[in-house]
Amino acid sequence: MGNHTKRYVFVTGGTGYLGRPLIERLLERGHSVRALVRASSASRLPSGVEPVVGDALDSATYAPRVHSGDVFVHLIGVAHPSPAKAAEFRSIDLASAIAATEAARKAGASRFVYVSVAQPAPVMKDYLDARAAGESKVRESGLPASILRPWYVLGPGHRWPLFLLPLYGVAWLFPGSRGTARRLGLIRLPTMIRALLRCVESDRPGVEVLDVPALRAINDSE
Repeated sequence: MGNHTKRYVFVTGGTGYLGRPLIERLLERGHSVRALVRASSASRLPSGVEPVVGDALDSATYAPRVHSGDVFVHLIGVAHPSPAKAAEFRSIDLASAIAATEAARKAGASRFVYVSVAQPAPVMKDYLDARAAGESKVRESGLPASILRPWYVLGPGHRWPLFLLPLYGVAWLFPGSRGTARRLGLIRLPTMIRALLRCVESDRPGVEVLDVPALRAINDSE
């Protein structure tokens, strides 16, 4: 396990785009993982994970399986966000974050890890608002926390923003645009997973917010 302490980790969204590769890395590093799943999805979890069958929108269905000292990683969200899914951002993304922070607070979790989104950003106000409200719930929990703010995580099936890359080059030519280009930079999946892993293993007190430059810096330092 190297020089890090074994963590007991509770993950929501463990069969998803970020959840499955993160769990695989956590297990490789000797951590113990419980993952919230629907009954129909339990077989999609990596082997070695303890499945917790429940409803991400109802903390009562899984709260007893969140233990004191756990690191709670919340990865529930609408797949492939778009403006057409505005109602789902509140009914799924925000509702699940409210349930998760409540369960983690009541259990006495040691840390809460939450994936938000770069703010401000020029698109999908409803999505940004739901994630910002989720961040507020994390802060209200009083738990030590890591809030990660990627704009878009590139990986298999998630590559449409690549056509924007030439625009980033143009933005760097204009000093007034460089801050925006930096904040809304694209993150690759392995970079995001390494950042999530570092957050799980962190002992930093209080609430840390990791924007795109900070997420990249974690990887550059390794």
